[in-house]
Amino acid sequence: MKSLKLIIPSLMVIGLVACGGNSDEPEVTDTQTEVTETVPAKPKLGEFGIAMEYVDETVDPGDNFFQYVNGKWLDQTEIPADRSSYGSFNVLRDESQADVREIIEEAAAKDAAPGSDEQKIGDFYAAFMDTDSIEAAGLEPIQADIDRIMAVDSKDGVATLMGDPSLGIRAPMVPYVGVDLKNPTAYIVYMTQSGLGLPNRDYYFDEGEKSDAIRAGYIDYLTTLMTELGKENPEERAQNVFEFEKTLAEPQWKPEKRRDRSLTYNKMTLEELKAYAEGFPFDPMLDAASLTGQTEFVIREKDAFKGMAEAFAEADLDVLKDYMAAGYVSGKSAYLPKRIDDANFAFYGTTLSGTPEQQARWKRAVDQIDRRMGEIVGKVYVEKHFPEESKAKMDDLIENLRAAFKEGITNLEWMGEETKVEAQDKLAKFNPKIGYPDKWTDYGTLEVDRNDLIGTVKSASAWDWKKDIDKLGGPIDRDEWGMNPQTVNAYYNASLNEIVFPAAILQAPFFDPNADAAVNYGGIGAVIGHEMGHGFDDQGRKTDGTGLQRDWWTEEDGKAFSERSDALVAQYAAFEPLPGENINGKLTLGENIGDLTGVQMAYNAYKRSLNGEEAPVIDGLTGDQRFFLAWAQIWQIKFRDEALSNRLKTDPHSPGEYRANGIVRNFDAWYEAFNVTPENDLYLPPEERVKIW
Repeated sequence: MKSLKLIIPSLMVIGLVACGGNSDEPEVTDTQTEVTETVPAKPKLGEFGIAMEYVDETVDPGDNFFQYVNGKWLDQTEIPADRSSYGSFNVLRDESQADVREIIEEAAAKDAAPGSDEQKIGDFYAAFMDTDSIEAAGLEPIQADIDRIMAVDSKDGVATLMGDPSLGIRAPMVPYVGVDLKNPTAYIVYMTQSGLGLPNRDYYFDEGEKSDAIRAGYIDYLTTLMTELGKENPEERAQNVFEFEKTLAEPQWKPEKRRDRSLTYNKMTLEELKAYAEGFPFDPMLDAASLTGQTEFVIREKDAFKGMAEAFAEADLDVLKDYMAAGYVSGKSAYLPKRIDDANFAFYGTTLSGTPEQQARWKRAVDQIDRRMGEIVGKVYVEKHFPEESKAKMDDLIENLRAAFKEGITNLEWMGEETKVEAQDKLAKFNPKIGYPDKWTDYGTLEVDRNDLIGTVKSASAWDWKKDIDKLGGPIDRDEWGMNPQTVNAYYNASLNEIVFPAAILQAPFFDPNADAAVNYGGIGAVIGHEMGHGFDDQGRKTDGTGLQRDWWTEEDGKAFSERSDALVAQYAAFEPLPGENINGKLTLGENIGDLTGVQMAYNAYKRSLNGEEAPVIDGLTGDQRFFLAWAQIWQIKFRDEALSNRLKTDPHSPGEYRANGIVRNFDAWYEAFNVTPENDLYLPPEERVKIW
């Protein structure tokens, strides 16, 4: 018979109690002749899960913990020429991208049956990669759409084109389908501000040389588009398009205001909306979007709609047509000749983000397929690259984090019993999703034509929109995922009260079944806690365990929460990643609360996992030290200055260095683990350390 192997348990302890009886004992039979021992698998990073070779011992941990943990990596690593930033997430995304490429190219090489999944991803990939045909076709594949845009003779006609889901034309306000936050058993149509070619309203109004240069670069890009379209006076027309966008931008809400769920739920009937924002013809847009008959909408940025509708009403029709044509070509640039694709990258990639080189075509092809039919690839990705035991271990980790969170709520000194009952109910109702969906998306009706890339893209956009509007009037689909399994990320969905962890993030440095327990709790444990924390951050706390948006807090407890969160806003607003450019503490508050909560709960869960025993010392490092090292390790990242500046204006996440440093300085255990004193730069007096959950 086959020799039996002695299974030596991993160092990782998951859950409150280890499972199994004598699972480390080999089965003995009277026919057994040999027993062999396996050497425990090593972690991917270092001897226990931390890349200690990157620790910079010339830096005091208390002065810059991020630099201490990652300093040598920062010194040795160059940001790739096709990236605006590079770090731990990018490393895993590169691996995932390569894995997906292999899956797609295997499918493309097959003689696949028409209409099969293999045919769809293989033909889309082949069409996107066929740059010779793209160059030969020029603008001919989009000419009929451009002619349609330029032939519009009324603003009703403009609105009709803006509502066509296949075109993807910019519009001042756009609809989408989501769970009704005030009735989480039904879907409803939301409408939100949109229509800008720059990232948000602030880019049109910020002062300074940097902002002036970005606006000048954008107008140059619009001029290029007008020239490509064969328009006379391209510079003047580009300037007019920019000025129209500026009038749209002026009433739009700033990013931090758009986060506030107390302000963004404004239910209106269609008649009320038409009367409130009377300058925009909603009927033709909604008809084109197949939303005829919808009588109620949730308007997110209510007063912005009035201002945007006025801007639309006052705009010259010819300017609106140029605006639509420029936005259409810009949105389709990846499928058009290289000169247009390069012009798009020169502005959005280089001017805005500082990236010197466009990504390889195959990488962009993979991203396109991920975006449009990602679960086709995801099924194969899971089969090839996601061990089922990882899912079971994540289940245990999540439940240990949930238990720690439950205990944390019980012990909160600032929260009253009435609010605690509601908080505990919400926590108990968290629905974790791990690895991949239980039910895969059916792409059977999606048509892909290898010889018509633009047509396929338009068809895919219309297919995706139909999938969304078909939800209206139906039951809530709790099996649906918002990310593909091959995505290196995670999320919390308030309307379904779910935390979701795709397969691709369940790898080192976040999760390694062969790593030390402290490392996994400081890595993926903190990520789990982060997503749980979003259910209780400054916005997540406004929904209950059923996904209903309501205020379940007593006035006193709400005030106590705000005092603590305001202190966190102030802490982060003091960070200055670039000269004169600080972190927006209000914009990043939700993510910062998620981090603070995640580390607290992961630390508590780690301690629970030890079952009252002392953590082992490994290579001279205590369990607490390894835990915090793991936390800083997962935020390893470098930015180009342009990209960092852009993110400070648009991204609700703080840059990696400040996610690492900004959190640890609020933890007493970190001070003790690394002997941090008042002389250190990151030191906060105990009374200034923020603890929320």
